[in-house]
Amino acid sequence: MDARSIAAAIFGGLITIFAVGFAQAQAPTPDRPPVGGIGQLPDAMIFYVARGTVGACGPGCSEWIAAEGTVLWDTHKRLINILDRTAGRKLPVVIHSRGDSDLSVAMSLGWILRSRGIDATMGPTEVEACRGKTDADCFALKRLGGPLDAKLRIPQDPCDFACVMILAGGVHRTLPAGARVMLTGMSVYNRLAPNVSKDERNGVTARYGQLFRIYLREMGVETELLDIADKTSAVRRRIELPPSDWMRLHLVTAASL
Repeated sequence: MDARSIAAAIFGGLITIFAVGFAQAQAPTPDRPPVGGIGQLPDAMIFYVARGTVGACGPGCSEWIAAEGTVLWDTHKRLINILDRTAGRKLPVVIHSRGDSDLSVAMSLGWILRSRGIDATMGPTEVEACRGKTDADCFALKRLGGPLDAKLRIPQDPCDFACVMILAGGVHRTLPAGARVMLTGMSVYNRLAPNVSKDERNGVTARYGQLFRIYLREMGVETELLDIADKTSAVRRRIELPPSDWMRLHLVTAASL
């Protein structure tokens, strides 16, 4: 069974697998509604075009697509939408994932980036127009899609498992100076039956593991990355991947921005 066949089988079901995030997801306020439609969870990932000085996002790069929030079931639709709007420009995507993200969708985001020939890195985007504004007002600006004058800040939160899965899809993959990569634990979730049995959980984890390995191989990333996570999952919920492993495992194609 190839990767797309496995993906179709999994995406067609109700069970998915989430990565435990680090940064707290931001709950919507009355002035900041959920991003998606009915039943959408708080802080779903949004995408907008940001622009800064030349070199702000790499050599000769002054514009990028900021991706920030929690990866949920429909996040891929918003990524496709902004890539369609910026078609032909191939702006790099800068990932700032937070909260408990859907790993299967994170993987689909990586597939989309690779199919469109898009580069990827990670880090928080600081929008100038948001200075002095409430979170709701800042969110409303970003929802318009930009372009917004901004700069990339030194990341305080690590590139988590969802970030790693998205990053792997980039044609050219970098991590900024000061970045950290942290592989987190995973949990199985059924939208209709929250109490998933142990046997069902083990089976779903194995199927997703197979899919993730196929995906990483297709992206040119060593599947040892998953082996490292598997070996520690029984005793710890997270493990930091040292910079010396980033190039060795081909998670990045260059050392830093």
